[in-house]
Amino acid sequence: MAIGVFRDRDKRLTTILLIVFVQMVGAALILPILPLYAQGEFGLSPQAITLLAASFFAAQFIAGPYLGRLSDRLGRVPVLIVSQIGTVIAFVALGTAQTAWVLYAARIFDGITGGNIIVAQAYVTDVTPAEKRSEALGLIFAVFGVSFFIGPALGGLAAQTFGPRIPYILAATAALATLLITWRVLDESIEPGSAEAGDAVGPKLTPRLVLSSSPIMLTLSLGFIGQCVLGLLIATYALFGEAVLFSTWEAESVGFGVGLILAVVGLSQILTQGLLLRPALHRFGELRLIGVGAMLRAAGMGLIAITSSPWISTAGIAMFAVGGGLTVPPTQSTATKAVPGSLRGGILGLYQSVASLGTIIATALGGVLFAFDPFLPFRVAALLAIGALAPAVALRRSYKPLPQDA
Repeated sequence: MAIGVFRDRDKRLTTILLIVFVQMVGAALILPILPLYAQGEFGLSPQAITLLAASFFAAQFIAGPYLGRLSDRLGRVPVLIVSQIGTVIAFVALGTAQTAWVLYAARIFDGITGGNIIVAQAYVTDVTPAEKRSEALGLIFAVFGVSFFIGPALGGLAAQTFGPRIPYILAATAALATLLITWRVLDESIEPGSAEAGDAVGPKLTPRLVLSSSPIMLTLSLGFIGQCVLGLLIATYALFGEAVLFSTWEAESVGFGVGLILAVVGLSQILTQGLLLRPALHRFGELRLIGVGAMLRAAGMGLIAITSSPWISTAGIAMFAVGGGLTVPPTQSTATKAVPGSLRGGILGLYQSVASLGTIIATALGGVLFAFDPFLPFRVAALLAIGALAPAVALRRSYKPLPQDA
C-alpha cells in the first residue's frame, strides 16, 4: 500500500498530509452547494455560475507559478501560511456575501493567494526520494479522497439543515485550523537561500527551458487536458444533477444528492491510493500507468455523458476518479524529475497554472454548453479525455529524467 512511504520519512510528511486533509475538507464542503447557492441566493444564470468557478482558476493561473517559485526561494512554510490566510478570508466572504460581486471577489482572492496545494506538493517532494515520489504524491490524492468523501456530503447536509451559508463558515473554520497547525507544528523542508532553494546562481525555470523540453511540455499538456475534462465536470455537475439526475427531487435536497455522488469521488480516491497505486506503479511503471489512467478517465466520462440514471452516473464518476488517481501523481512526479531539484516548486506551480488555464476555459465553456444541452459538457469532456491518450503515449517514448538531489 502507498502508506508504506511513511516508513521512509519523518513526521513532516504526516504533518503536511494532515494540513492538506483539513484544508480540503473545508474546500470540499462548498463544492456541491456553491453553484446552487449562487443560483438560489443571488439569481445567477448557469453562464454566470460557471464564470464564477472560472474566476478562481483564472487568478490561480496567474499566481501559481509565482507562488511555486517563491516557495523555492523563501521556503515552503511562509508561503503556505500566507495562502491559508487568504483562504480563511475568502471563505468568510463567501458565507457573509450580500451581493454577487462579493462572490467573485472572494473566489479571485482565494485563487491569488491559494498556493496551498502547490506548496504542499512541493513540500512532499522535498521530503521524499525521487523513486517514491509518485507514491508520496498519491498520498495527497488519498487525502483528497478522504476529504471529498466527507466534505461534499457534509456540506450538502449542512446547507439542507442549517441554511446555505453555514458550509462556508465551517470551511473557514477548517482553513483556520490548518493555519494554526502550519504555524505551530510544521517544520521547514528547505533552507531559504541554499542551492536547493534556488538561489541567484541556480538554474531558472525560463520559458526557453520549458519550451525546449519535450517531457515538460507533454506533462503540462496532460495537466491541461485533464483539467479541462475535470473543469467541465465541476462546473456543470450540480446543475446537471438538478436538471437531469434529480429532476423529481425537492430543490433543497438536490445539493445533498449531488454531495453523495461526489463523495464517491473521495471513496474512489481512497481505494485507488490505498490499494491500487503502489501495485500499479510496480506493474506498469510511471509512464505506462499515465496511459492506463487516461483510458479509465475517458471511459468514466463516457458513461456520465450517456446516462440520466444517478446509479450509472455514479459508476462513471467512480471510474473517472480512479483514472485520475492513477494518472495525476505519476504525471506530477514525472514533471518534477524533468527539472533540477531546485525547481520542484516552480514546476509544480507551472503545472498547476496550466491546469488552471484548462479549468478556466472549461468552466467558462461549460455553462454555454449546458445551456444548449445538459449532456453536452460531458460529451465534449469525453472526447477531450480520449485526446489525452496522445501526449501520454508520446511522453512514454520521449521521457528521460534528470538526476535528482533528493
